[in-house]
Amino acid sequence: MRPWPGHAYPLGASYDGAGTNFAIFSEVAERVELCLFAPDGEEERIQLVEVDGFVHHGYLPNVEPGQRYGYRVHGAYDPAKGLRCNPNKLLIDPYAKALDGPVQWDEAVFGYPFGDPDARSDTDSAPFVPKSVVVNPFFDWGTDRSPRIPYHETVIYEAHVKGLTINHPEIPQDLRGTYTGLAHPVMIEHLKNLGITAVELMPVHEFLNDHHLQEKGLSNYWGYNTIAYLAPHHAYAMPGPRPGNQVQEFKAMVRDLHDAGIEVILDVVYNHTAEGNHMGPTLSLRGIDNSAYYRLVDDDPRYYMDYTGTGNSLNVRSPHTLQLIMDSLRYWVTEMHVDGFRFDLASTLAREFYDVDRLSVFFDLVQQDPVISQAKLIAEPWDVGPGGYQVGNFPPLWTEWNGKFRDTVRDFWRGEPGTIGEFASRLTGSSDLYKDDGRRPFASINFVTAHDGFTLADLVSYNEKHNEANLEGGNDGESHNRSWNCGVEGPTDDAAVLDLRARQQRNFLTTLMLSQGVPMLLHGDELGRSQAGNNNVYCQDGPVSWVDWSLATKNAPLLHFTAGVVALRTAHPVFRRRRFFDGRPIRPRRRGGDSLQDIAWFTPAGEEMTEQDWDSGFGKCVTAFLNGDGITEADTRGNRVTDDSFLLCLNAHHEDIDATLPGTEYGSRWAIVVDTAEGEVTTLSTAPGIVAADPRTVDGGAVLTVPARSVLVLQRTEHARA
Repeated sequence: MRPWPGHAYPLGASYDGAGTNFAIFSEVAERVELCLFAPDGEEERIQLVEVDGFVHHGYLPNVEPGQRYGYRVHGAYDPAKGLRCNPNKLLIDPYAKALDGPVQWDEAVFGYPFGDPDARSDTDSAPFVPKSVVVNPFFDWGTDRSPRIPYHETVIYEAHVKGLTINHPEIPQDLRGTYTGLAHPVMIEHLKNLGITAVELMPVHEFLNDHHLQEKGLSNYWGYNTIAYLAPHHAYAMPGPRPGNQVQEFKAMVRDLHDAGIEVILDVVYNHTAEGNHMGPTLSLRGIDNSAYYRLVDDDPRYYMDYTGTGNSLNVRSPHTLQLIMDSLRYWVTEMHVDGFRFDLASTLAREFYDVDRLSVFFDLVQQDPVISQAKLIAEPWDVGPGGYQVGNFPPLWTEWNGKFRDTVRDFWRGEPGTIGEFASRLTGSSDLYKDDGRRPFASINFVTAHDGFTLADLVSYNEKHNEANLEGGNDGESHNRSWNCGVEGPTDDAAVLDLRARQQRNFLTTLMLSQGVPMLLHGDELGRSQAGNNNVYCQDGPVSWVDWSLATKNAPLLHFTAGVVALRTAHPVFRRRRFFDGRPIRPRRRGGDSLQDIAWFTPAGEEMTEQDWDSGFGKCVTAFLNGDGITEADTRGNRVTDDSFLLCLNAHHEDIDATLPGTEYGSRWAIVVDTAEGEVTTLSTAPGIVAADPRTVDGGAVLTVPARSVLVLQRTEHARA
């Protein structure tokens, strides 16, 4: 087959209805062969003779979607100089939009013979390497459009495509664990009932199961091991009539979630790839242009810089690596219609030399890009390199996983001394981290639990991690979890311990949902899901890591409570302000009212907190007044936002505390709408998701007993008496 010249742009395989254009970058290649594979595995090699700007390209008429292909790159093999070209290794297209099948871990996929990493292996790897697939770009999106939900109205649900649905009894067996299963009406109904506005999917870029894990009988369940940045993972799709069906299925999932008003955010891993360090396989970038795509050690380019703990780091100093990342992001927005991204170990992307630079080229490119800059951009603001912890230091366009929120809230509710001041800062949006650079409270993505660490149920059930099943001798996973088992390690029949654990879960959920910022809920936490104390289930693709949907019945009160407190947040803008509190008096918008601060803090004695009170090491109980008249921002039509006022009475002490409510100038009558001790969420209105009931009421200035380790939320029903 003789190719036409074709075009150097776009990179990858592009089908136009009559044929396919192929284009691949390699500055070190002496020549590049395109390899086409028939269904029976027969290979046809075609040299791409056209080269423009180091992009090798050609157009093949009549090559249609479903065609499997790969590349062989001829060039220098000299690891000491960072050169690892080897035409005996079939290479995955970095711009492949789909892959067919997993890697088979044969010695042939490695660039060296086992036992001699300094030698070159010339064994053909083609039978063992996933094939890239030409895909059909045409899809009926109908009237699909992004919900474009503002950050301050967003509630994120972190989920694993397989783990969320693989055990769901009401989803057909063949759909469980797939993109289609995630968008099944039963699943959408669950998300809507919870009040979720966005699902944040753990990695769905095509990834590989690590060789060393498969040898142990384990697998890379989480998927932070990417090999193709434009391809949806094949194992999450139903079998199709031809290779590449996963693209159409992923698009259908996004369309169905959008129809329900739910955004799709992808957890993306642009900091490293599945090729690992110098002992890893040669599958794609390493054999195409090793030094362009990877950060190599300056004085010994045989080795790779590793800011991720996974063997390599992408070379974001290279324009071609930056182009790959940006093209991938743009593709997922424009062609796959996703709404945002959470960047794994995002500090790695900021490294141009050895430092984390918030103004690195990558962030400049994102800032000026008309497509990517309009998506939700969430950073995991740390990596394992020097100076990698960068919470609060990302550019204004970005939001961040707020690890300090997680740590402080955990410490407060387990009764650690001296945390009340920082707890108040986290509850009010972490202005100490985000206000100075012009960001708003929603720059803080608040979470108590995430995929990495204990689930919510385990957070209150275990003091120590129990990762024996990972076969790493207990060396994996975080050892300082800030958890508390409530008196017994692991499962128990003790009713008092179980009651306390349930209360603590409700405390965490209430704090999360009523804090300023954007709340993120880990999938299954609303059901009380446990991982038996394993805080690092990255390699556990089984019941321990899957959501157990029988808990929806067993732990129905927790599910209902979660939905209720989310609905309370949704119904009241005072819990989701777009601007930080100022602490200044606000002129009331009704006659005869007192001028009150937008927020005020009180001791259990009913007195406003002083500097000495904040510095008290033993303080564990505080009351916050949130002024519904103190919201300064306008709504979408320019009207000033107003809301009811609330009191949050928080008691992390192990005993009940009598708290004097603020005086009647703050409100003469209050209704208790959340009681985490009793597990109740009620409402004064008909807000969806909250049980309508007649809540208990109490007078302003009265003494109210706040049960041990609990939250009471009070809604003002009567203003100050004239």
